[in-house]
Amino acid sequence: MIRRTFLALAMSSIFASSGAMADGHVKDIVDTAVENGSFKTLVAAVQAAGLVETLKGPGPFTVFAPTDEAFAALPEGTVETLLKPENKDQLTAILTYHVVPAKVTAADVTAIAGNKLALKSVEGTRVTLDANDGVKVDDANVVAADVFATNGVIHVIDAVITPKPGAKDRH
Repeated sequence: MIRRTFLALAMSSIFASSGAMADGHVKDIVDTAVENGSFKTLVAAVQAAGLVETLKGPGPFTVFAPTDEAFAALPEGTVETLLKPENKDQLTAILTYHVVPAKVTAADVTAIAGNKLALKSVEGTRVTLDANDGVKVDDANVVAADVFATNGVIHVIDAVITPKPGAKDRH
């Protein structure tokens, strides 16, 4: 667990420094993701869903950002199918499930250590943060935390998470 925490802190420092522009200003969530280079699939999906302007907006947003490797772990053909124009609604639902309309930092998660916290996503259902053994977002592990942007924060996750069917009715 100490190794995972150290790795997460080291990764967040690398990501945070890569989000800074030469003049010291931090970029928005989309530009930070683009510059990083590990989120090409996520950025393509955000573009296909028409969410770029939203995620460049004032926020604040917390984005649980799956890496390219996380998307590659999906069943073959899944990403290609989701990127088709006729599947825009489904893609939008999945992507907005990865976004919380508030700024949630590692310090906020640390405050719930040993507990679970359910946060309402932009999609409308609740995403669960669990700080019992490392930090998980639903079934995904947070591998880097607190990548700050001008309009929120990115937490890097190792899997694509999806809304649970019928969850909107329960919350």
